[in-house]
Amino acid sequence: MIVIAHLSDIHLDGGRRAEERTRAVLAYLEGLPYELAAVLVTGDIADHGLPAEYEQARRLLVSRHPVLVLPGNHDHRAAFRGVLLGQAGSAEPVNRVHRGDGFVIALCDSSVPGKDHGLLDDRTLAWLEGELVGTPDGVPVLVAFHHPPALLHEPFIDGIRQFGEDRLAELARRRPGIAGFLCGHAHTPAATTFAGRPLLVAPGVTSTLRLPWERRAHPEDFVHLDLPPALAFHVLSGDGRLTTHFRTVPV
Repeated sequence: MIVIAHLSDIHLDGGRRAEERTRAVLAYLEGLPYELAAVLVTGDIADHGLPAEYEQARRLLVSRHPVLVLPGNHDHRAAFRGVLLGQAGSAEPVNRVHRGDGFVIALCDSSVPGKDHGLLDDRTLAWLEGELVGTPDGVPVLVAFHHPPALLHEPFIDGIRQFGEDRLAELARRRPGIAGFLCGHAHTPAATTFAGRPLLVAPGVTSTLRLPWERRAHPEDFVHLDLPPALAFHVLSGDGRLTTHFRTVPV
């Protein structure tokens, strides 16, 4: 049984609030009596894409479990790459692969520099297909990115989701080894399907989205700031089935 912890949208900004919430989630994971296959953080690591925010992330995102990170719309590729990955700064998409024991996670960069919406560009889709081709039959692949490529029925989030998703769907139709898609961005736990696979959205650590049918103080009151941080656990069974549990973490 493969268990992956999935958190997103920690939005570190140099302040105490986001740090305390992130620290609480990492402490919870450290205290588990189980070895996780990975801790996946699907973007918006920093709030303003500043090197100091990534230094804060580098200090906090430390675990006995493997920690995997990818960028979101609040992140800056060069600073992300330089501080978190120890690579030369570059504006190229930050695409990486993690090959674990019996599973693969493809970490795709859906960010569009200077924009809030997402897109997997031609370079990223070609890279992803190459990684899928290079994965042996029977090894499940989880494709992770920041922006959901499907409607979640919240107008604000749907307006800045991942576009051009038909190209990803076509790739998925050619590659049956994809077990599911994992993302963040929406600050709400959600589950739907995309291209016939599970699409699982991690809750937000820094805040939680107010859904359109929930009470709002005013129309632009999009987020709960008083709800606890949360995360998802994805369980991959031997037959490739993906099961997800959501948990909140007290601060």
